[in-house]
Amino acid sequence: MSGSSSAVSGAAPCRFAHYFVICGIDTETGLEPDELAGENFEQSPLKRTFKSKVLARYPENLEWNPFDQDAVNMLCMPKGLSFRTQADKRDPQFHSFIITKEDGSRMYGFVHTFYEEVTSPQICSAMQTLYQMHNAEHASANPPSSSSSSSSSSSSSMDSLASSLDEADSPTSSSASASSSRAAGGYDSTRDTLYVSKALCLITPMPFMNACRQFLSQLHRAVTAETAPPLPLESYVHNILYEVPLPAPGRTLKFHGVYEPIVCQRPGLGELPLADFPLAEAFSLLGVENLVQVFTCTLLEMQILLYSEDYQRLMTVAESITTLLFPFQWQHVYVPILPASLLHFLDAPVPYLMGLQSKEGTDRSKLELPQEANLCFVDIDNHYIELPEDFPQFPNKTEFIQEVSEVLQGFGISASRGAPPRTGSSLGSNPSTPSRERKTVALQQLEDDGRNGNLAGEDLAVLELLQGNATLERLQALTKRTGVTVARVDALRAGVKAQVTGDRQGSRTAAEEEELRNAKLTVQLREVFASRFTTMFADYEAFVIQSAPDLESWLTNREQMHNFDKASFLSDQPEPYLPFLSHFIETQMFATFIDNKIMSQWEEKETLLRVFDTRIDKARLYNVRAPSLRSSSYQRCSILKESAQTIEQRLMKIDHTAIHPHLLDMKIGQGKYEQGFFPKLQADVLNTGPTNNKWSHRTMTAQRRKDRHRQQTEHLNLDNDLKEKYMQEARGLGKNLRQPKLSDLSPAVIAQTNWKFVEGLLKECRMKTKRMLVEKMGREAVELGHGEANITGLEENTLIASLCDLLERIWSHGLQVKQGKSALWSHLLHYQSREEKLEQQQTDSPSSYVPERRKSDSSISMPYLRLSLIQDMRHIQSMSEIKTDVGRARAWIRLSLEKKVLSQHLKQLLSRQALTKKLYKRYAFLRCEEEKEQFLFHLLSLNTVDYFCFTSVFTTIMIPYRVVIIPIKKLSNAMTTSNPWVCVSGELGDSGIMQIPKNVLEMAFDCQNLGKLTTVQLGHDNAGLLAKWLVDCVVVRNEITGHTYRFPCGRWLGKGVDDGSLERVLIGELMVPGSEDESGRGCRTPPLQRSPSQTRRISITSLSGRGCKPTSGQIQEAIGEAVNNIVKHFHKPEKERGSLTVLLCGENSLVAALEQFFHHGFKSARLFQKTVFVWDFVEKAVAYIESADQMGDLQETGGMTCQSLCHYINAINSTPRNIGKDGKFQLLVCLGARDRLLPQWLPLLVECPVIQQMYEDTALLRDRTTVNALIGVLETLHDFPITLESSLVKGIDL
Repeated sequence: MSGSSSAVSGAAPCRFAHYFVICGIDTETGLEPDELAGENFEQSPLKRTFKSKVLARYPENLEWNPFDQDAVNMLCMPKGLSFRTQADKRDPQFHSFIITKEDGSRMYGFVHTFYEEVTSPQICSAMQTLYQMHNAEHASANPPSSSSSSSSSSSSSMDSLASSLDEADSPTSSSASASSSRAAGGYDSTRDTLYVSKALCLITPMPFMNACRQFLSQLHRAVTAETAPPLPLESYVHNILYEVPLPAPGRTLKFHGVYEPIVCQRPGLGELPLADFPLAEAFSLLGVENLVQVFTCTLLEMQILLYSEDYQRLMTVAESITTLLFPFQWQHVYVPILPASLLHFLDAPVPYLMGLQSKEGTDRSKLELPQEANLCFVDIDNHYIELPEDFPQFPNKTEFIQEVSEVLQGFGISASRGAPPRTGSSLGSNPSTPSRERKTVALQQLEDDGRNGNLAGEDLAVLELLQGNATLERLQALTKRTGVTVARVDALRAGVKAQVTGDRQGSRTAAEEEELRNAKLTVQLREVFASRFTTMFADYEAFVIQSAPDLESWLTNREQMHNFDKASFLSDQPEPYLPFLSHFIETQMFATFIDNKIMSQWEEKETLLRVFDTRIDKARLYNVRAPSLRSSSYQRCSILKESAQTIEQRLMKIDHTAIHPHLLDMKIGQGKYEQGFFPKLQADVLNTGPTNNKWSHRTMTAQRRKDRHRQQTEHLNLDNDLKEKYMQEARGLGKNLRQPKLSDLSPAVIAQTNWKFVEGLLKECRMKTKRMLVEKMGREAVELGHGEANITGLEENTLIASLCDLLERIWSHGLQVKQGKSALWSHLLHYQSREEKLEQQQTDSPSSYVPERRKSDSSISMPYLRLSLIQDMRHIQSMSEIKTDVGRARAWIRLSLEKKVLSQHLKQLLSRQALTKKLYKRYAFLRCEEEKEQFLFHLLSLNTVDYFCFTSVFTTIMIPYRVVIIPIKKLSNAMTTSNPWVCVSGELGDSGIMQIPKNVLEMAFDCQNLGKLTTVQLGHDNAGLLAKWLVDCVVVRNEITGHTYRFPCGRWLGKGVDDGSLERVLIGELMVPGSEDESGRGCRTPPLQRSPSQTRRISITSLSGRGCKPTSGQIQEAIGEAVNNIVKHFHKPEKERGSLTVLLCGENSLVAALEQFFHHGFKSARLFQKTVFVWDFVEKAVAYIESADQMGDLQETGGMTCQSLCHYINAINSTPRNIGKDGKFQLLVCLGARDRLLPQWLPLLVECPVIQQMYEDTALLRDRTTVNALIGVLETLHDFPITLESSLVKGIDL
């Protein structure tokens, strides 16, 4: 005995099936209502759900795969037992399920449910009693009881398990019976026969769905047949449990059911892994476009909820989607069939893929889902999907859909959106109502047979379909009547006949043919999907960062390490792919894929990775895509034919036939056959396997070999438990809560699960904020000249979007009642209404006034902008561009991030504890004090970097701005009699010229978003007596984001004073919040490096006297730095370049540096005379050049250059703008840089004799070597397209 049991365990992993299970009604305990399934006592007793039990399982238990009784019972009968009478439909149903164990491995269950007559008198009388009570209640509730009970029971033929396809004709069958047999009260034991559901289930390690389905239906047929089966049922069950092995990779296995042999095949090592669910069905249920959209949501790890009345459909769609992810694997909660008792799992604040059975007749609007901000809802039966608001499209989506559709059409399946399932392949579909779609498909298949390249084998299937299918027979008759010719059918018949006689292959049955056709279609569809990833990630290996010396150190430091060079990878990709890829490489499934790649240095490659890598190597060999060539042109899958042939060839040649079922050593007289009843099987023969079959010994030695190998590797590697622990932690979030435990539903367990969610959310928040900081800091460090840039605006947007998703998930965890699609926004609205009520109550009491805090002296007259969460909400609410709550919540998060108040606002929101208690259950994340504090602290860290994620995204909204002009107070001319005007420009546009009311230094205006502000033009019309104005600076503030820009001036505006300018272009700088906002202190990295002594842009003119004059070395360094910054500007991705104007004209800019160069050694201050400006020198030089008779020698070297210089200077002088002499010099430099003329003009100015009068001998401008060096530096700008802001070049006519 002991020997045999060890043999069983030895042969373990190679067995086709692990358990055979029977679930149904336990006659001992009788009828127990299933409270967990959500009981409704309004329903008639036949429609209620009752608890099912596992009646028997063989073997009792396996040490290497312990039996999980609760989970299996729950998934075999997700809605408990269902009852029927003889008047109802009692067709058997098939469905499958999956159990994911804690280590991530999967077990598949295949269930055949049928109805068996209830023989127990106790149960029949219990049902009768329930009916009498039900009727009595109804009678008291509404007197004309007969009609109400009949109506309630008329639909009772609809079964909890009924596939949605039976529904179409079930009311007709039941309505007749409703009036006759049930008018009196539904079920009457004297008159009606009672039936109850019973489930036969096989649990297998691999998803051989078709084989299991055939085996179970043959087993059921043996019970219902009129004659007993050839052998007792024990023989067949024993055979599949102990004598049928798993097929070897790349091989085909044949074993025997009760009546017919069953064939299954397993893909080889280099092929796509086994998937036996009919993909074509998923495509015809949803339509290609919908399926691709759901597939994209899955890749981006959103929450995906499938919804259907039919369990098998839920399973088919879920498995199809996860199969198509190859080479990636879904890493989060995966429950394709969610039993009614586990509905609280929809509350999980993590990505999930779940299937929910729809109750008959309920529509989508009645479904209360805890969170929808990030949800993809898939209504399978109605062929429609609801997508999350904004998510990127799959690369080359249109061509991709086209290719998939062509594959489907090649097999005669319509690829249109949400096509009804085809008669042939769809399980339990309803042949009595063929839709137009089906007619056309069937006809097309006959008409276009040759063109579609259908193989002869498929002709046979078509013909079988025609002959064996009443619907199509009718269809054919119909086509003849309507005059459509189906001439090809006769030819088809003849062709098939010839083929059958000439070729052994014709001996395949229609069912086998259909199965082969499905298998070929499935593999071709999968190949199309797989080839997309092979193209997209063809050179992913180049970007994997292998930094650890050994597995142990890698596992311990996993969290701190960068495993994949994301920025370089993205910079290599075609532009259209970026929105999708930048999101995708942030997912858990991609991270796990890269982890597996890194670990494959030290251990055996994970299967999917091995297959994928082989494919990439093969593609390289054929040089499908040279890595240097980045193109977004679509590449079709090239191996469709061979993949289908592989499958066909395997099926033609059976590699292994399992032992036939045989008589067992059983007690005689047991297992007696009784038609229609599944017998009680003999446990003793089914609980142990054979001891003497060759196969168990063979696997035994293989197992011993494996064990030895495992022990060795365990010594070499880490202790396995420790490694598993590390891996669990390393894989981070979601892995340890990947699978809800289906069995134990005590409150403690639910609390434990929720606790795991809370921990997971906190960890995710930590990782996300850290990632955002590292990226952002990295970029700012680069601007300071350290290292390489590694973030793109796109990537930043991705990170912010994923932060928004995380906040939505946190806010929807543990909600009491769901309101609106965005939990965060609904919480904010509650808060807003409470606060507004309080405000109204307090309007009378003066204590609520906040004293206005003065800012530091520099922004002395900009009024204080009060930080208010409510005010921010009102701004968002007034934005007509945003139409949904989810959109509003996202905009609010972006605005708070940009204002650096996200943590502060959320803290304020959560400080109203009464509100939080009202909205959230006790276990919710937001009510876990310690975690909440840590979470707010992580968010606070985001205040250390500058985001423009609101301004840069909502570019079309109207924004209120406030402008304050700050004159230099000490001087008398603080006020001017002239009429001043101002024009504010930013990266997205300008405000136009706005008159400033007289004697007012502050104004507000509304304007479409200007983006980051760059320049302010300030001027006046020189009217009145006091037409001089000395301005220190202009301060402009965006009243929504609070960003304040300072535009330093420090010069006069007026004729005959300073350089005679009536208008100046001022260059802005973003002001750091002052000490009044502690959270903002030290927020920004310091500005760009500047020459040590250069405190501000040095104007060595009327206001010189600031700081000492820079030395020649410092001036040259400043020029180098300025040019360098412009070069760097053009090397950044376009979206993040920032303002070129600042680099040309701001502090430490090209103009400022050249001004210093020209000022060096300039004899500017003349005794008793006006100040001389550099522009005066330029004008004199031009005047000299223009006096042509002296220009003979210069003319030869560069007549054109002379002409261009004179032309530009005359154009600048003749502009209607009064920009003053320094303004003109600035303009000349900008135009010269734009048109690449500066290096040509410099020699002309240097060679001009005027230079001797106006410059000292030591001046830089008179040193030829220095000037040549300067020319060389300026020539480096020729490679870049410099464009000037309109505020700089307004009014210049060249």
